[in-house]
Amino acid sequence: MLRLHDLVLLIIGTVIGSGIFLVPGLVLKAVGNSLSVALSVWLLGGILSLLGALTYGELSAMNPAAGGLYVYIRDCFGRFPAFLFGWILFFVVSTGSIATLAVAFGNYLGEFVALGHWTARLVSLSMIGIIAAVNVLGTRQSANLQNVTTAIKVTAIVGIAGLLLWSGNRAQLTSAIAVSPMSLSSRLSGIGLALVSVLWAYEGWQYATFAAGETINPRRDFPLAFLAGVFALIGVYLLANLGYVAALGVTGAANSTRVAATALVTVASPATAKAVTIAILISMFSAAHSIILTAPRVYYAMAKDGLFFRRLAEVHPRFGTPAFAIAATALWASVLAVTGTFEQLLTYVIFVGWSFYALAAASIFVYRKHERADSVRYRVPGYPWTPLIFIATVAAFVLNTIVAQPTRAAIGIGVVLTGIPGYLIWRKR
Repeated sequence: MLRLHDLVLLIIGTVIGSGIFLVPGLVLKAVGNSLSVALSVWLLGGILSLLGALTYGELSAMNPAAGGLYVYIRDCFGRFPAFLFGWILFFVVSTGSIATLAVAFGNYLGEFVALGHWTARLVSLSMIGIIAAVNVLGTRQSANLQNVTTAIKVTAIVGIAGLLLWSGNRAQLTSAIAVSPMSLSSRLSGIGLALVSVLWAYEGWQYATFAAGETINPRRDFPLAFLAGVFALIGVYLLANLGYVAALGVTGAANSTRVAATALVTVASPATAKAVTIAILISMFSAAHSIILTAPRVYYAMAKDGLFFRRLAEVHPRFGTPAFAIAATALWASVLAVTGTFEQLLTYVIFVGWSFYALAAASIFVYRKHERADSVRYRVPGYPWTPLIFIATVAAFVLNTIVAQPTRAAIGIGVVLTGIPGYLIWRKR
C-alpha cells in the first residue's frame, strides 16, 4: 500500500524521463535564445501542471478508487467517454510510452556495450519483462523499486546541474537574460511552440490517480503529494536549465540536441559525460516502471465494469495485484516495441489524451454539485478558476493542434474512434 512519500516519488518518477536531457535546447531556440523567456516558459508549464494537479488532488481525495481519471469521467460524463479514454490508454498512450522508453533504453545502453538491432530489442523486451514481474509480485515491492530509482535519478540530475554551475562560466547566465530582437507575433509563436515541448517534459503526473485505490490515506496524501511533486519538478527543471547555460552559453545550449551530455563534455572529461547516459538509463527505467505500476489499474476498473476483458479484473490470490492487467500491458507494450509501430501512433494520439485530462478535470464541477460541502477535507484552492484555467489552456492546446496540423489531428481522432466497436461489443455483453 502507498504512503505520501511513495506518491511524491511516483509523480516525480513518472514525469522525469528523457525530456529534461533533450528538450531545453529546443525551448531556448524557440524563444530566440533568451534564458529569461525560456525559464518563464518552464515555470509556466509547471504552473499549468500544478493547476491540474491541485484539481486532481481534490478528485483523488473525493473519490479514491482504482482507475483514477477513468472513474471520474465514467461517474460524471458516462461510460462511453470513459471507455474511449481507457481504450487509447491501453492500446497507444501508456503502452506506447513504455515501448518508447524501453526502445530508447536499449539504444542508450549501446553507448556502453555494442548491440545489434535485435540485441537492443531483446534488451528492451527484458526491461519490460523485469518491471512487469516486479509489479506482479506486489505493490509494496514495486513502490520500493520506484522510490529507489527516482531518488537516484533526481540526485543525478541535481548533481549534474550543480557540477555544471560550479565548473561552468556563470557569467554566461547574466548575458543570456537579454531578450533577442523578435517581432511580437514571432515571440508569441515561439513561446507557444516552446510550451508544447515543456508540457511534454511535464507529462505524466496524472498517472498517480490510477493508484488511488491502493493508497493508505488518499484523502490527505494525494493533495500533498501533487503539490510537493510538481514543486519539486519545477525546481529540478529550472536548476538543470541554469546548469546547461552556465556550461555552454545560451547559443551552445540552444544548438545542442543532447544538451546534458554536451554540457558535461564541455566542463568535464568525456568519461564524466557517461554519467549522463547512466542517469538517462535510470530515468527511463524509472518512468517505464511507474507507468506499469499505475496504468493497469485503469484496465482493472474497466474490466470490473464489464467494459474490457474479464480476466483483467482478477486480482492475484497470493500477491494481491491486478496481475493479468499488468501482464496484458507488458505484452502489448512488447509488441509495439518489437514492431516499432508506437512512434507515429503516440505522436498522433497524445493531444487527444490531453482532451481526456481536461474532461477529467471538469469532473470536479459535477462532483461538487452532488457532494456535501463537508465530505472532503481538501478543496482545490482558487476554485473555480484553478480547474477552469487548466481546462481552457488544454482546450487551446488541442484546438491549436487541430488547426495547425489537421491531418495529424484527424488520424489521432480516428484512432480514438476505433474504440466504438469495442465499446458496443462489451456493452452488449
